[in-house]
Amino acid sequence: MQKPLKNYAFIDSQNVNLGICELGWKLDWRKFRVYLKEKYGVETAYMFIGYIEENQDLYLSLQKNGYILVFKEILKNKDGFVKGNCDAELVLQAMIDYDNYEKAVIVSGDGDFACIVRHLKKKEKLEKVLVPNMAKYSALLKKAAANEYLDYMNNLQKKLSYMKSTP
Repeated sequence: MQKPLKNYAFIDSQNVNLGICELGWKLDWRKFRVYLKEKYGVETAYMFIGYIEENQDLYLSLQKNGYILVFKEILKNKDGFVKGNCDAELVLQAMIDYDNYEKAVIVSGDGDFACIVRHLKKKEKLEKVLVPNMAKYSALLKKAAANEYLDYMNNLQKKLSYMKSTP
């Protein structure tokens, strides 16, 4: 019997959420966690997310579904737009846990992750870069990952979209 993989996922939650919303559907985070485990052998899934006090129920739900949340303090501009850039935290966590995982799955379309993708690929520690929206992701990431390491979430709507349950 083949030993299960001990892979880790590093998820840029804002990039995933915006990318999926632009496709016109909403991601079911519970289904996504199962998908990561079944498709990529993800044992541990870190989610990098901006902290907003009013979102406690969301955070509890994500933790209950198997995500380890890494919070980033957010800033609101004068128009009320929320910004919480988690890029440095994601890269740092991937390096802190480097010896603990066999391969990493980076879930984002942000070109700021090209450096970690190149490093993980060079060290044979990259499983996949999972891009939320293939029509809107960085050319830097595409170049760093190369096609063999890229997967896309565009065709996963039937499998991973959130459906409100009826009482």
